[in-house]
Amino acid sequence: MFIKVLSMSVIGMDSYPVFVEVDVSQGLPQFATVGLPDASVKESRDRIKAAIKNSGYSFPRSHVTVNLAPADIRKEGTGFDLPIAVGILAAEELIKESALQNGLFIGELSLDGSIKGVRGILSAVFKARESGIQSVFVPEENALEAAMVEGINIYGVKTLPDVVEFLSGRHSILPLRLDTTDLFRQNRHYDIDFSEIKGQKLALRALEIAAAGGHNVLMIGPPGSGKSMLAKRLPTILPDLSFEESIEVTKVFSVAGLLNSGETLIAVRPFRSPHHTISDVGLVGGGQMPHPGEISLAHLGVLFLDELPEFKRNALEALRQPLEEGTITITRSSVTAGFPAKFMLVAAMNPCPCGYFGDRVHRCRCSPQQIRQYQAKISGPLLDRIDLHIEVPSVKYRALTGKEEGESSAEVRKRVVGARHLQKKRFHHMGIVTNARMSEKQIRSFCAIDEESHQLMEMAIEKLGLSARAMNRILKVSRTIADLEGREKIEPSHVAEAIQYRSLDRSIV
Repeated sequence: MFIKVLSMSVIGMDSYPVFVEVDVSQGLPQFATVGLPDASVKESRDRIKAAIKNSGYSFPRSHVTVNLAPADIRKEGTGFDLPIAVGILAAEELIKESALQNGLFIGELSLDGSIKGVRGILSAVFKARESGIQSVFVPEENALEAAMVEGINIYGVKTLPDVVEFLSGRHSILPLRLDTTDLFRQNRHYDIDFSEIKGQKLALRALEIAAAGGHNVLMIGPPGSGKSMLAKRLPTILPDLSFEESIEVTKVFSVAGLLNSGETLIAVRPFRSPHHTISDVGLVGGGQMPHPGEISLAHLGVLFLDELPEFKRNALEALRQPLEEGTITITRSSVTAGFPAKFMLVAAMNPCPCGYFGDRVHRCRCSPQQIRQYQAKISGPLLDRIDLHIEVPSVKYRALTGKEEGESSAEVRKRVVGARHLQKKRFHHMGIVTNARMSEKQIRSFCAIDEESHQLMEMAIEKLGLSARAMNRILKVSRTIADLEGREKIEPSHVAEAIQYRSLDRSIV
């Protein structure tokens, strides 16, 4: 008997329908799976046999052939266990074939017949809704995640007998419903705040500018000066995620299999801080079947690279394309996958190998040659993509112990949101939303400066030793500073402040 069951497979961020075709015919007992299955799919044969038997059903003593169509695309993952088992039981007439119409099945089977969660559920359910599917059967632990998609019936199932009994009409399962608006509102909070930072007024100002214009930041300072503390609090002053953006971020974490148990929606900006020993694949994504890396997990949030010169050079150079384009495309022999990567890069480094060059208290033990070699670990092309260089000095005791409270994240966020609103109006229908993404043509259109500002730029480039490539970065930052003040035109004071944030473009040793 021939049965067809619908399932889904995920490649990159996209899902595509997979028809699980099951044929049970006379012949020697054999279980064959075809259709370019990977090792995890091939191993499903033993899981499915044990799950069916341990659930109280008989596995057919016949020739069982399972085809995963389309057969020209490689299939991976354990999500095909459930549809294959359902197809076999339907071929044995334990489930009516009509009950499988307009339904989609995803789930991994344990040997005892229980159904375990899989990754990529959110992307698969969105594709199911687009395809006109009415009902989706998912593992109970993925049910809340799947229920984020409205307009489709989501059935969370715990065991294989639950599915069989429901499809046979002997057991009732109610489709899951969620109040997504209330859930989104409940999850939008941070446990940290800008007001907790003592001192570092210049760095706080620079981070506000970075948040307002979506600029990348490099912080330079001795150990213990608060670079990590500053970076962790940057997401708290960024504009709140919209519901649509929240779904985008959640889809990335779902595809990566990193949604925590019971977590249904990521409603705050992600903050990712990989260790400097991370590989190229871990940072940008990859693998035989591509998976998202840290840059995609930081999508619409912050990617923090502490001890920047210690990262592998290949890994850092791989950041250049996504920093410019906001996406990363990974090509393998059998598949090409794209992942979103619109993140703010926040990097931190010591000024020298010992960390104390220029410090007011500690003496630097490094030679000028060692300092130059250390700073040269960061290539010019990567440095060119970082708009603000912030010097973060050690904080004095009085500042640390003072009772003066700094501005809260909410207060700073109001100014950031106001500046972002001006940019949204300015770039309407241009495909960008922040000053940091301006092209050469857009810089000429929106970053016009007067003669006094031109003189400042000339001095910065010729007398202070700033590189010519820094000019566009200075203009972008100047535009953001003007937006924060609600000014239509860039003024000399805005340009002068922006020039201060290019410390690594001039020799400091």
